[in-house]
Amino acid sequence: MSALMEPGDVHTIAPEMPAMFDGMKLAAIATVLYFLVRCLNLKSPTAPPDITYRDTPLNRYVLKSCPILTKEYEPPLLWGKSGHLQTALYGKMGRVSSPNPCGVRKYLLMQDGATATFDLFESLGDHRTGDDITMVICPGIGNHSEKHYIRTFVNHSQRQGYRCAVLNHLGSLPNIELTSPRMFTYGCTWEFAAMVGSIKGAFPQTLLIVVGFSLGGNIVCKFLGENRINQERVLCCVSVCQGYSALRAQKTFLQWDQCRRLYNFLMADNMKKIILSHRGSLFGMNSSKMEDADLSRLYTATSLMQIDDNIMRKFHGHDTLKEYYEKESCVHYIHNINVPLLLVNSSDDPLVHRSLLTIPRTLAEKKPNVIFALTLHGGHLGFFEGAVLFPQPLTWMDKVIVGYANAICRWERHRPPCLRTRRGLCSQADEFLEQTFYFYVKLL
Repeated sequence: MSALMEPGDVHTIAPEMPAMFDGMKLAAIATVLYFLVRCLNLKSPTAPPDITYRDTPLNRYVLKSCPILTKEYEPPLLWGKSGHLQTALYGKMGRVSSPNPCGVRKYLLMQDGATATFDLFESLGDHRTGDDITMVICPGIGNHSEKHYIRTFVNHSQRQGYRCAVLNHLGSLPNIELTSPRMFTYGCTWEFAAMVGSIKGAFPQTLLIVVGFSLGGNIVCKFLGENRINQERVLCCVSVCQGYSALRAQKTFLQWDQCRRLYNFLMADNMKKIILSHRGSLFGMNSSKMEDADLSRLYTATSLMQIDDNIMRKFHGHDTLKEYYEKESCVHYIHNINVPLLLVNSSDDPLVHRSLLTIPRTLAEKKPNVIFALTLHGGHLGFFEGAVLFPQPLTWMDKVIVGYANAICRWERHRPPCLRTRRGLCSQADEFLEQTFYFYVKLL
């Protein structure tokens, strides 16, 4: 039986107890720091993009004239090396202090009764070459001209002398009703083709720079590769953060690696909201291919594949999901593109699995007009730059696209007419003329 303590007794703690508590605090702090370093990828170095290309006069000129492609990309130190945070910041904020360029909305009636829209932004000055050049831009999935990253890029391009035309994906604008039982899909090029045709008709002298972001990258590459006529008056094409093959990507979207399954769920939820906002048009019209059972399955869908199988593929009459992905992926058309083509991806993009990057790398190794740039960091359409914490308003991606376009415009401006009409040919005579022209440009 323990004795009761008397009033004069003193209860003391063993001297080793405070040391033990201090050790536990240090261990907890060390654990938190370890996970921060791992999650934020702080130990990862900065590095220039990994560039894959064939050694041709054009590619050598572009890499010399667009030095940002060969210099280190430096993301914000504390969080910019995390692909998840780059992607999340793009997804939630779009851009920092994004401008609000003033444009005019254009409406185009399609053959099936759909109404396509695009926004036209005039340049804020003359282009450095003196030419009339228009950027035709296709945004990412469910995006439009009012998104912050699009506004930032458009404003930057306008200041460099480019007119900009931005496609609003069919059904993406909440205040524009659908006029047919159809909305945008992964690879439908109809609306983009209509916008390009409208620009060519309105500005007969303009030359085109084709730009696509994410899903938009798939659409623009498919558009150019579907028919060689689509490449007329096109100076070059830039695709950023696309996945190239939906059929190959679908398997990776079901994996938990890089939280890809979670991103799949979030994007599916966003697609459901867009579809349900047009429920009357998509399910209520007499010409609709949708049934009540499709609407029920939409409510329970938890992945993009389920939505594509139950809803999206039916807009164009595809019998199976595999057929839909095969027909709508640019991987089957991109090899037909003969204009200069820049493909940009990030190694830490949580949406694009690294296995898909063999497609652009192999293409750049085989085709003389293609450059593939793979950054170490940047996430999905992030590419924020900055010193420690706060990012700059203009991203690395914005600067690269405009820098590449400027290089191509200058190259084409001084190109002999005989070479302009022979783009894409690879005879020895062409190579000799290209070499001669390259040395001429170096002297300018």
